[in-house]
Amino acid sequence: MNLRTSLVLIALTGLIGCSAGESNVERGNREGILYFGNGTEPQSADPHVLSGSPEVNLAVALFEPILGRNPYTLAIEPGVAERWEFNEDRTAVTFYLNPEARWSNGDPLTAEDFRWSWQRALNPAMGNTMANSLFVIRGAEDYHYGRNPDPDALGLHVIDQHTLRVELSYPNPFALIRLTYIYTAPVHRATIEAHGKSTDRYSAWTKPGNFVGNGPFTIDDWKMQRFVIVRKNPYYWDRDNVALNGIVFRPIESSNTEEKMFRSGQLHATTTIANTKIPIYRQQPEPALTEGPFMGSYYYMFNTRRPPLDSLPVRRALALAVDRETLANTVLAGTAIPSANYVPVGMPDYTHPAVLGFNPEEARRLLAGAGYPNGEGFPDITLIYNTLENHRSVAVAIQQMWKTHLNLDIEIANQEWMVYLDTLENRDYDIARMGWTGDIYPGVFLDRLVTTGTSNRLGFANAEYDDIILNQIRATGDAEVQMALYAEAERVLLDEMPLLPIYTYTNKFLAQPSMEGMPSNLSSMINWKYIKLDPDAPAWKWTSLDP
Repeated sequence: MNLRTSLVLIALTGLIGCSAGESNVERGNREGILYFGNGTEPQSADPHVLSGSPEVNLAVALFEPILGRNPYTLAIEPGVAERWEFNEDRTAVTFYLNPEARWSNGDPLTAEDFRWSWQRALNPAMGNTMANSLFVIRGAEDYHYGRNPDPDALGLHVIDQHTLRVELSYPNPFALIRLTYIYTAPVHRATIEAHGKSTDRYSAWTKPGNFVGNGPFTIDDWKMQRFVIVRKNPYYWDRDNVALNGIVFRPIESSNTEEKMFRSGQLHATTTIANTKIPIYRQQPEPALTEGPFMGSYYYMFNTRRPPLDSLPVRRALALAVDRETLANTVLAGTAIPSANYVPVGMPDYTHPAVLGFNPEEARRLLAGAGYPNGEGFPDITLIYNTLENHRSVAVAIQQMWKTHLNLDIEIANQEWMVYLDTLENRDYDIARMGWTGDIYPGVFLDRLVTTGTSNRLGFANAEYDDIILNQIRATGDAEVQMALYAEAERVLLDEMPLLPIYTYTNKFLAQPSMEGMPSNLSSMINWKYIKLDPDAPAWKWTSLDP
């Protein structure tokens, strides 16, 4: 039986239930195949198209950027580049690529592959919402926004087959972190062009049988709404340090279903866990629940183009009527950090501006001043969220707070993930749930919200904010000064209130004791080549704690 047939059979076993006497996890432990609950069906595997966590999880297995990250320390480590060096004034960095780096079809991976791939990622025709990850490159913004249509004007210089010199847009002390993101991974030009235009957002190049990547794994099979199977890439330069033979990504939108599959031995790990389940998992004698701090912000977006949300007093009233402490400690079972800030709590070396808080009396005053005393005459509006139990529980709680404190009847509605993404892109909503997960510097959260930001779904536009992000921060290479300027930019954002911050995420997921290499970290990043399975370990067993 070949690996592909074995993987497919194992995946199908997981779909119909465990075989007698052996769970999927136990068999996966023996055969080095990881079962992963991936939240929902990935929208794409193309690193220049994706933006959601399910897509990122898959793409990280299939591609490798020029730099990597250690999941335990978050330190930058070799990716495709085996070493790198800055020039004296830190306005350029030269990358020396690993000569053993290959594509999954055996082709050598070259500096030209990165030059072409980054031009593609920045091409306005790609519609890449994460193109700003590459704005550390000189000329990247001008090219992406069409101010300079010449891709050769980018600060990218192929010195030789394995040497790439990158001129930076400014002496950014955090530049290298950006180049670890999966959105900056290279793509295989010949494969893409064999299946359409280079800037096609969705084409057949990512399908099994067509796919070529450069990561530790490659696509083996993909059945929509059932599974994506990846197998170990025999041409990956660091293949000897990849312990897994394959991964089965399962799209499971219900966190309750995902938890049941974990408990029955069908999954090695989940992406999350329903808040209601966390207290009982904390009591289990053999730990399966992983928790830890995480740089992620959970918030609601206001469509400021629609009345009454075009009124700042109305937006502030809604924000001041949310009791974040009660929400975090009850509905969220103490698994989140209440926060009225957009930049996550715990951001290293960062001081948050104090703008918001829970003040229902002031909220009622603002609402009355906007023409809606005691909620009278307030138009019908709807809060939407993507389908997940945790999102619904938060929405219901906040709906009740708005009723209790402001006498407002706000509708709530859910949408399936891909429909939801389209709704957000078209700005066809009143209030919408959103989360943004990032890294250990605030630019990941704040840079994106400039007026021309590629992932600015808010429609937020503020000249003072833009000046801080685009001019003042870039005028200094001093990290401490940059941090103070980012705090000022966040104050401007919160004064305008295009979004309603609710809490800072924490990591919370279930993991089999047989699995190591997926620690909780501040960026919630996964490096699949670190993960190992104990071949002799049994599946985790639920212990009944009933008296």
